[in-house]
Amino acid sequence: MANRILCVDDDPNILEGYKRRLRKEFELDTAVGPEQGLRMVTEQGPFAVVVSDLQMPGMNGVEFLAKVRAHEPDTVRMLLTGNAELQASIDAINQGQIFRFLTKPCTPEAFANALIAGLAQHRLITMERELLEQTLSGSIKVLCEVLALVNPEAFGRSSRITRYVEAIAEKLYVSELWPIKTAAMLSQIGCVILPEPVLKKVYQGKELTPEESQLFNQHPFVAADLIVKIPRMKRVAEIIRCQDKYYDGYGVPGDNRQGTDIPMEARILKVALDFDALESAGKTKTEAFEEIRKRKGWYDQTIIDALKAAFAKEIKYEMRTAVVADIREGMILAESITSSQDVLLASKGQQVTQSMIVRLQNFRKTVGVREPFTVLLPISGESLQGELTGQSASHPPPMLKAS
Repeated sequence: MANRILCVDDDPNILEGYKRRLRKEFELDTAVGPEQGLRMVTEQGPFAVVVSDLQMPGMNGVEFLAKVRAHEPDTVRMLLTGNAELQASIDAINQGQIFRFLTKPCTPEAFANALIAGLAQHRLITMERELLEQTLSGSIKVLCEVLALVNPEAFGRSSRITRYVEAIAEKLYVSELWPIKTAAMLSQIGCVILPEPVLKKVYQGKELTPEESQLFNQHPFVAADLIVKIPRMKRVAEIIRCQDKYYDGYGVPGDNRQGTDIPMEARILKVALDFDALESAGKTKTEAFEEIRKRKGWYDQTIIDALKAAFAKEIKYEMRTAVVADIREGMILAESITSSQDVLLASKGQQVTQSMIVRLQNFRKTVGVREPFTVLLPISGESLQGELTGQSASHPPPMLKAS
């Protein structure tokens, strides 16, 4: 986008005048009429600034700029008109949310100054968005790495869950993956409140005492309360808050929502979490899927179908014996790694990250690490079609949109 400017008018002579006066100062493109302007925005954009005439046949400048805003919300919009009536100004501000309202005749100096101001405004908008995105990305990374250090068992589970929800979401043709992937990554952050023995019982599928169950049921709320404080994470926090909600309305939180009123991402996360819990308790993928399928009222059937389709073709892994010096990013741990003093350093199923490698190297140099251990390397596709029994998955499930 840089500093590109688009001027739109139904009079080619006016556009030629813009080019003659402003081409030395600005990177200027022109479009004759709103239809050509929209084509240029969609096919050649984005533009930093779009300036439109008000009175144009077929579509006036207010309508045109409103469409520009819908397609490129970061583009700064200006309206130029020879009819400076009050209602036109009000419509332009409310519908097109314009940055400047200029009246004809507009001197070259005033027009150039407005364009300079528009480019400056665009730089502010993009800088703020980039700063927020970097802050958000950094916050998520820090939370995940803290979880990996403080509670490797919980982080190992979140790593597995993230792979599951991505596979399910792909089969559901979910257009926006970021919320569900982030929710999966952070779904276990609230487990920092749980004592390690309780967490091990949960991940091994063992029965909890009433007190332990009550404590465990709080972890989604703890996570949601932490995450909602991060800018732009309200939606992710709500997904995590509802991750244990049953499709028929039971479970936490104890509200009246059921069925499709529950966020779609939370419905996916519920299936992935329970599937992983069954696997962690020692069941094969086939057995875990069959158990999921038998639970009436627990899950969205569309998501169960997507789970089946996701594992119809699963990545095949090669198991290798390794030591700390051998591991690389992207490997998956086939067993947990402990220190020489039996402190859990990384959990089975966890994907190797750079921070994990550094931590293991530091422990190896100090207290020691129990080596060798086994890791998994993806090597090819393996068809499991037919192993997962149930209804046919020959027809892809319908596209779902984020709630």
